[in-house]
Amino acid sequence: MTEPQELLIGAVAYTANVVPIWEGIREYFADSDAPMDFVLFSNYERQVEALLAGHIDIAWNTNVAWIRTLRRTNGTAKALATRDTDLVFTTVMVGRAGSGLSGLEALKGRRVALGSRDSGQARILPLHFMNRAGVTPDDVELVIFDSDVGKHGDTGRSDLDALRAVIDDEADVAAIGVNTWNSLRSGGDDSVADLEVVWESEHYSHCNFSALETLDDKRIRPWLDHLLAMDWENPEHRRILELEGLTQWKLPQLDGYGSLVKAMDEQQISDRW
Repeated sequence: MTEPQELLIGAVAYTANVVPIWEGIREYFADSDAPMDFVLFSNYERQVEALLAGHIDIAWNTNVAWIRTLRRTNGTAKALATRDTDLVFTTVMVGRAGSGLSGLEALKGRRVALGSRDSGQARILPLHFMNRAGVTPDDVELVIFDSDVGKHGDTGRSDLDALRAVIDDEADVAAIGVNTWNSLRSGGDDSVADLEVVWESEHYSHCNFSALETLDDKRIRPWLDHLLAMDWENPEHRRILELEGLTQWKLPQLDGYGSLVKAMDEQQISDRW
């Protein structure tokens, strides 16, 4: 009987946890009908290029990397799976408690801290949502933190830098991903005790596993079925799921990327670097 062909998955090394996460996932797939290995990249642009060149079969992409992949393939790329947490992602604007700020229109004349230029949650989408509310960059003082460019905001560093600007009274509000905010609040971080959410966006989609149209469905299906079978109630599976920040793998909701497509068009963000 022919041995199943191994799939090669790409991921970006944005934190030390990435290695144990992917070693755990590789071990989970080892005895399945879809064995896999992984390769790590230093940035998402390099990973997108590797996927397009056929050097990897599947890429674990941010929403920005997904849109770039989709555009570079004239809309033929496939989104295979996503985390449950990626389907309900939001951006929050955080300011000092009691500031009286409420809604995006109230930001006119204020100092707004934003994250890295390639961060969907902390820069690209906040500017889009502000513009949609009639608040342009000319209406506010932007305080920009281009931290860890290439990681698309995954490290959370630019979110934290923007938040620090509010704490240090260098900005009135900071745009950050809801996961960063929830993590700080649930962890009891005293530095954010006097801060509050003054606005939250609608849900949008974040990361997904991306593949080219040329990847055979006969190779994708066993891998996808096995991925979706990971069970939170299984302690071995839960260990991996917790590290990767989800409780269940889900099929993607492509309409959840609509706001980012519009934002990248508006801001003329390159499809490459």
